[in-house]
Amino acid sequence: MKYVKFDKLILLINGLIPAAMMWWDVRHNVFANTVEYVLHTTGLMAVIFLVLTLTVTPLRKLTGWNYLSHFRRMLGLYAFFYGLAHFCTYFWKDKDLSLQLVFDDVIQRPFILLGMTALLCMVPLAVTSTNAMIKWLGAAKWKKLHQLVYISAGAAAWHYYQFPKADRTKPMIVIAILATLFLYRIVEHYRAEWRKKQKAAAIPFATKV
Repeated sequence: MKYVKFDKLILLINGLIPAAMMWWDVRHNVFANTVEYVLHTTGLMAVIFLVLTLTVTPLRKLTGWNYLSHFRRMLGLYAFFYGLAHFCTYFWKDKDLSLQLVFDDVIQRPFILLGMTALLCMVPLAVTSTNAMIKWLGAAKWKKLHQLVYISAGAAAWHYYQFPKADRTKPMIVIAILATLFLYRIVEHYRAEWRKKQKAAAIPFATKV
């Protein structure tokens, strides 16, 4: 357990490095368009951490490294942290803290709607990330609720792809990775259902014998 705590500390520090570097760049006016730079960086980090969160389970099952499950929660919280920072920058610097302007943007620009969808889906995931909430909801309901991560990740990736003036190469890589992860989960779901049916069919036969 002591190694888990140490590795979580390492992940905590590394997850904050992009934010620290961004803060330094902004403070020293490294980029001409600071708002655009912060929007791009926070949005990209949110997408990256969403992808990393969804990678944990397939990687754990394929490699047998169950140790990785200890870091899924922190990766998810970092995705929410950067996603929230992305929205706050947009709301404060781009829309002057006007809810009406944000609402108009959501209606008129589909890629903004996708970004809002991604963030709103992450809110209940972040709120229910504690052990106390898992116990309160129950494991089954908690797992069902946390399937929102698929909607959030898909919406975030498409939001990234549709971002104006964005290079389409990186968004397409993200979409390809997510498509692979989603396909893996679909295959695993049907494999699990098939095993259940095989097991159920074998029980009557075993009883007769």
